[in-house]
Order: sequence, then structure tokens, then C-alpha cells
Amino acid sequence: MEILRAEHVSYSYQSKYQKVEAVKDVSCVFEKGKFYAIVGESGSGKSTFLSLLAGLDQPCEGTIYVEGEPLCDMDRDAYRLNRAAVVYQAFHLFPLLTAQENVMLPLECKKMRKKEAARHARQLLERVGLESRICRQFPKMMSGGEQQRVAIARAVAAGGEIILADEPTGNLDSGNEENVVALLKELAHEDGYTVIVITHNQRVADETDHVFRMKDGSMEQIR
Repeated sequence: MEILRAEHVSYSYQSKYQKVEAVKDVSCVFEKGKFYAIVGESGSGKSTFLSLLAGLDQPCEGTIYVEGEPLCDMDRDAYRLNRAAVVYQAFHLFPLLTAQENVMLPLECKKMRKKEAARHARQLLERVGLESRICRQFPKMMSGGEQQRVAIARAVAAGGEIILADEPTGNLDSGNEENVVALLKELAHEDGYTVIVITHNQRVADETDHVFRMKDGSMEQIR
């Protein structure tokens, strides 16, 4: 079932010296319960397109639809809180909060009681394969793989349907890379999330259901 659709989406911006066409007339469809990769060289427009899907930027031309509703007509903050979560290569965990407290944030933003949010956060951290001791640790005490799992647990805590991940394995060793990719695949195939990852890593792309390639702002489906 379709959840995201881009129709003739373009995005450009003015640099100091020239106009940059970062995304050019992109049309594509993403379905529920599928795992997607968007590949391409640095500067090809991948991360810009992901920011458009996340509602962090708006297309200059064209429209992105979420289950048939134009994203531009929606409350984009509410969209990211309730429906689409972004996972970054740099994790972006709050350094003065424990793993559990980081995961509790989106739950408390939804007015969940603190005790219930804490219980649910512990369950999510266990769900992503982290031991109970991690709950009380601060980000600087964790490995890169552990921090990325906390970031994914926080994304799942939002309770949405879409996970948008920008180079989620870029800072990980091969062992943690495999674990994170397996987790994202499981979230798509078993939990019904639409998972879209930006990656330079062919091993990661090989694990997904469908692959799009971006080059000079244009996109084509290659699998």
C-alpha cells in the first residue's frame, strides 16, 4: 500500500556563486512495509531529497503526498512527531540525557505520563537489542552502534509509519553495521514501517527491497 509519493519534485537554492539544482523532477512511490535505499555520489541530491520527504524543506516545484494528502498542507512538525522520524549518521542524541531519557522524549511530547513513558522506553531499548544497563548510560558512555540503536528506538517511540535514515551506518564498524541494517529490515518487514535509507554502502543497499539511484539531482529506480 502506498504511503509516500513524490510527483515531479524539484528543489534548488542559490549558493554564493550560482543556482544549485539539488533535486530535478523526481517522481517515485514508497509503500508500507518496504525497505528502500537511495544511493549515489556525494552531492547527488540524496540528503536533500530525504529532507523533502521529512518535511524539513519544501519543494520549489512538484508535490509530496502522504497517503494522498499533500505534505505542504500538513503541520510538518506534527508529521515528524507522529508519522515520520529521521535518523542521522551523527545520532543527534541529547548528551545530558540517558539512553532511556532520550527515547522518552517523543513519548512525553505526546503527553504520556512519565512512568508509562519510562516503561515503554525500556521496552523499546530492549526491542532494538540493548541491555538494560544501557538505559542509565549517557551517549558518551556508549559505542557508536549502541548510540545508533538508541536513535532508532527514539524514532520508533514516535509511533509513526516512516523511518528516514541518512547514512545510518556511516559511523559504524562492519559488525554494528550488520546489526543496524538487520534491525531496520525487521522494522519494515515485521512491524510494517516504511524505511528509507540514504547510503554510499553497497552492502547496505543489497539488503533492501528496492534501490533508487540519484545522479546530478535526478533519480531512477534500479531495483
